[in-house]
Amino acid sequence: MNFNCLPSIKWRLLAAPLISVGLVLGVFGCAGQNSHKQVSPSPSSSPTTKNELTFNDVTLEQADEQGRPVWKVQGKQASYSREQKLAQVQKPSGELFIDGKVVYKISAQQAQIEQNGKQLFLTGKIVATDTVNGVVLRGNELEWRPKEDLLIVRKQIRGTYQQIQATAEEARVNSRSARVDLQGKVIAQATEPALQMRTTHLIWEVKKQTLIGDRAIAIDRYKGKTISDRATANGANVNLKTKVLTLEPKAQIVTTQPPLQIDSNSLTWDLNAQVVTSNQPVKVVHRQEQLTVTANQGRMNLGNEIVHLMGNVFAKGQRQQSLNAQKLTWYLPTQLVEGEGSVVYRQLEPPVNFTGQKAVGKLQEQNITVSGGRVVTTFIP
Repeated sequence: MNFNCLPSIKWRLLAAPLISVGLVLGVFGCAGQNSHKQVSPSPSSSPTTKNELTFNDVTLEQADEQGRPVWKVQGKQASYSREQKLAQVQKPSGELFIDGKVVYKISAQQAQIEQNGKQLFLTGKIVATDTVNGVVLRGNELEWRPKEDLLIVRKQIRGTYQQIQATAEEARVNSRSARVDLQGKVIAQATEPALQMRTTHLIWEVKKQTLIGDRAIAIDRYKGKTISDRATANGANVNLKTKVLTLEPKAQIVTTQPPLQIDSNSLTWDLNAQVVTSNQPVKVVHRQEQLTVTANQGRMNLGNEIVHLMGNVFAKGQRQQSLNAQKLTWYLPTQLVEGEGSVVYRQLEPPVNFTGQKAVGKLQEQNITVSGGRVVTTFIP
């Protein structure tokens, strides 16, 4: 073969006839010198135009400044455009490297490789498997930026890892930090606990088994195929290992059993213990009894259906009867309340006020007993 050599480029191609564009090829080198013998030239390879060459059964490799591999791509057929300085590879498969170690295995319908070696593009039915962490990403467009340790997958993204499945418009992956950044119409589903998360931006920390949302997010909890509880907030941290959800700010949890709505600027939901806590002002509404309680802090035990509220507690019933206290224990199955500290009970029919240190009774039935200290009863004419 007698081809004219172009200036050398950083990546090399192990096939023929790209000898003519200054690549290290098959058993031939530029100017006819022998080189690597990793892949034999395909006899069907031939130039198609003056500025483009086509060849079969190719292997393209890219190395960094230290000579460590950056990517290795194999394909059934490839063409190189000298004018655009691009290589197009059909049905590529291969490996992506960081610090000389394989971090992803990839396959697609087509690959596009720039001559400067800075970026690798794949399109069509992409599968990228993280060999270190086990995450599998599928989509229709992939971009690899090795110097940034950045893998970008776009268009109909589906990601899977153990108990997690996620869809999005784009995924950005950093192999060193084991972090997947999901963007645009994100839906993430976990099997244990059974959750579905919907937002527009979700950070998936694979090794920590944590999902972090930094904007409006809705989380549904399932029992079987039925939604049992729902949480919303302007941010969330979901730890799948400990099964603890932190929701803030503007957090709300709506449960079916017991039928509560819990609102606060910060809520922590321990799914294993079935406990919701808040160290900030909180409002709890019993939807069936139409009873609303506010306080500075709260602990809602959904398992045994007991609510503990602390600091400036104010409970109000549907007939405008109310109870003030510093502490309140609310037994949801019986609707019994126990108030303690600076107790004030008020009702409109008949109009009366009670003050004391303790209160026990059912607020909805206007059946409250106030005791402790100097009890004062005030009848309102």
